[in-house]
This record gives sequence, structure tokens and C-alpha cells, in this order.
Amino acid sequence: MIEKTIGEILDETAAKYPDNDALVYIDGPRYTYREFKEIVEKVAKGLMAMGIKKGDHVAVWGYNVPEWVILQFATAKIGAVLVTVNIYYKSAELEYLLKQSDAKALFLVEKFRDVNYVDTLYKVMPEIKEGKKSDKFPYFEYAVFMGDKKFPGLMTFQEVIERGKEVSDEELKKVQSTLDCHDVVNMQYTSGTTGFPKGVMLTHYNIVNNAYWVGEYIGMTPNDRLCIPVPFFHCFGCVLGTLASVVHGVTMVPIEIFDAGKVLEAVDKEKCTILYGVPTMFVRELNHPDFDKYDLSSLRTGIMAGAPCPIEVMRRVMEDMHAKEMTIAYGLTEASPVITMTKRDDPIEKRVETVGKPLPHIDVKIVEPGTLKEVPRNTPGELVAKGYNIMKGYYKMPEATAKAIEDGWLHSKDLAKMDENGYVYILGRVDDMIIRGGENVYPREIEEFLYTHPKIKEVQVVGVPHPEYGEEVAAFIQLKEGETATEEEIKEFCKQNIARYKVPKYIFFTSEWPMTASGKIQKYKLREIAKEKLGRS
Repeated sequence: MIEKTIGEILDETAAKYPDNDALVYIDGPRYTYREFKEIVEKVAKGLMAMGIKKGDHVAVWGYNVPEWVILQFATAKIGAVLVTVNIYYKSAELEYLLKQSDAKALFLVEKFRDVNYVDTLYKVMPEIKEGKKSDKFPYFEYAVFMGDKKFPGLMTFQEVIERGKEVSDEELKKVQSTLDCHDVVNMQYTSGTTGFPKGVMLTHYNIVNNAYWVGEYIGMTPNDRLCIPVPFFHCFGCVLGTLASVVHGVTMVPIEIFDAGKVLEAVDKEKCTILYGVPTMFVRELNHPDFDKYDLSSLRTGIMAGAPCPIEVMRRVMEDMHAKEMTIAYGLTEASPVITMTKRDDPIEKRVETVGKPLPHIDVKIVEPGTLKEVPRNTPGELVAKGYNIMKGYYKMPEATAKAIEDGWLHSKDLAKMDENGYVYILGRVDDMIIRGGENVYPREIEEFLYTHPKIKEVQVVGVPHPEYGEEVAAFIQLKEGETATEEEIKEFCKQNIARYKVPKYIFFTSEWPMTASGKIQKYKLREIAKEKLGRS
């Protein structure tokens, strides 16, 4: 096990491979490991000059821009906690996160898709425009724009770098030497069935070791070049992607916003050997009209995760994309994130039917849901895991933490079975969670939001199969007496207030519910009704 901080890991890698490419954008900056360490330290010193100290929370809200990666390692160097913000969030979700996380600073891009982040911040914290503090956010001090544009009340990234000149290298080294690998360094927000996102506290030790073992499983070496089209705000991007790269001296080739053509171009131009993605991404790459124009022969391996992979997709990735050693990983944010993984030489059937075996130093057992009583092999139950990778807990939520971790075992709430050879099969969710294109969608959260609509009396949200995203969100709605509404009206209400991926794709109006004898609504029957209406198997 590695007992080092992320700052120490970067120092070692930069010393070993100073001239290797560290961070490369096909249309943007290129840094060697020496240059990458230099820019990281300039930003780290800038943060210190701003008064950001060990344990302070620094939120980052943006797609895969270079500043995001630099900030990830700069905060780690001074012991600040990086709080990752989902790029799909809107005002209500941002306000909740900034409050709940006690964020001292927010680094943000200008906009993403239909959301202007700067305007959203002004809406949530109007005082910031005048350079004033907000009483609603007592910890908050700085908003920093990740770019060169000037906005009222916001610093620019360059200004942070300039502020760094006020701090000496010795002061930075001194702060770094006080850090411990068991300190919390990363806080990822994950939704819960209560509808309130929880801040998952992960330590250097948690994520450095998970990044190390995942890299070992895909055979990472300093000769590899990893294309990262998955978002940094997920562990897939910032642990298995950027951190695993730095641990193994690999070149990072991020894609700012996923675009199948850009991924193919990056692999071709930069001769990437490793490619990550959720199955949906690989499907889009394989079906891109210019697929045959790109040379992908440099590809060797990668990780497909976030949703089950159809065997035909895996076959084409291995053959048409040349990634013969493609692997499958399974895990959750609370587990840093990977719990089980297939090996590069596992038979193709094992790579699509199972999620592999537990990684070294991680114990997994299948239990009767909600207990720790182990069930026999090949029997469905809840997957629980124990090891170095389990989170410290949910930030300021001791009860939720106690519920999630029992005697050191993390309850995944995923239904699974384990065969006699130790391979794990994921069968579904204990709590009806929907996985849409690699994003976890929690029905309860959407239901609670829809109840705020003045015309809605009762609502139930379920997942239905979808050929591209794996699952899509369907909402069954019972209107109040005398009210009428259209599908479009409900969708528009959602689009204004919640993240795009949570907006129901299908709306079904109903006047009655399938009930149990005790009066509970039977969600599985609603799923069947939705599948029937949509003609889905």
C-alpha cells in the first residue's frame, strides 16, 4: 500500500519523468511533467496567498478544462479539499452544495450547454457581483473564473497565479510537509434516496491506492497515453483518469466536452494507448460517420464502466478499435471508486456478463440486503465491501454514514451475486436507482422535486430500458382534481430547475396506482407498464 500524499506522488513522478508529456490537449496547452509540476505549484502558492489553508473546501464547477486538473493537484499540495460540482447542476443544486460543503472558494467556467454558470452564481449569491460577502454563505470568500474573461466580483485564474508570487517555495514545502495521507483531500457529491446529495469524504490514501491498483490492472506504464473523455467531476475522471496517470507517469489527453469525433481525433493524433468511457460513449464513437478515417491502431486497453456493456459493443471495441485488453470496472464514489474489475486477459464473456473480481486489499461479500449475513455463492444479495478504499464518511452527516458503513463494511445497495470463481455479477439496485448513460439518477430526488409543482397530486419515478443510455427516466403523475397538464409543461418545469439528465424523458398521466395489500405503490409494476407502453423489452 502507498502511504504518500498526492503532492508527494506528483513530486516523485516529475522527478522521474521530467520530460515526458504530462497533460496534453489537442487544441490547447501541452505540459511536460516538469512544467505541470511548476504550474501546479504556482497555483498552490496562489491559493495560500488567498488564505486557503489545510482543510478548507475549494469547489470546482466545470468540464474538463486544463485549470481543473491543475487545481486538483494544487489543492492537494496544500491540503485543501477539492469539492467536485456536477456540471449539470442548476441554481438550487449549486446553492445546496455551496452551503452544505462550507466551500471557501468556487472555481468555475462560463457555461455548459443550457446553463450559464456565472449567471447562476450571481442568482445564488447576488452580493458577489459587488464584491461583498453573503450572509447565506458564511465560509465563502472567492469566486474564480477558469479563463481570461473578466466578470464583476470574480478573480481570473491568472490572478491566482500572480498572487502566488507573494508566497515562497519554502513556505509551500513547509505546508506540504505537514500533510498526512489519511487527510481528506477530495469531496464528491453523490445523490441519496432522500434526494439530498451527500459529500463523500475521500483521503489521499483512499484514492492514491485505488488509482494505483486500477492502473496496475490495465498495465499502465510511462509509455502510455490516456484519452480521458469522461468528466473530471466523477471519480472515473479524476481518480481513474488524472490521478492514476500521475501515479504511473502516464500522459493525460483529456477531452473538454465529450464529442465522439474529438475522441477519435485525439486517439489518432496523440497515439493514445488507453481509452476510457461509459458504453454510450463507445457506441457513439463506433457509429461516428468518419470512424474509418481515424487510425486507432495505437489503442491497447481502457476501462468501460458506469453501465452494463452489450457483448457486441465489447467485441467491436476490441476488434474495430484495437483495444484488445479493454476492461470493465465496478464501484461507487464511496469506495474511491473501484471495488471489482476484470483483467485484461479475461474471456470476453467475463468482461460483459460480470464486473470481474475484487481488487487486491478489498474484501467483498454478498449478503442478505441490509444485513451482514453472507449468502451462498450464486445467490443474489446486496454487495458489501471493506478495505483501504472505503470513504471516511459523508460530510456533516453522521447518521447517513452510520447507515452506509456497518462494522467497516460499505453497503452498496446493489444487488449482486458471486460465482464459485469469485466473479461478481451486478443484477440491479436494492433501492431502484436509475443509471442513465453512466449518471446515477435517484427517483426519490426527482419525485420530491415534482411534488413542488402546483398541479401534481402524486408522482412515482422509475427507470425504463433505453437502447443508447441504458436506462431513461419515466414519471407517472396523478394530477390534482380538476387540473390538466401536458407532458411538455412538466418537462419544461423540470428543465428550468434540475439537471438535464434527471429530467424525465417519458411522462405518463395516471388516475390509479398498482398497490400492495398494505397500500404501497408497486414500482416494478409501473416499470412493466412503462415498458409495455414504449414497446421495450
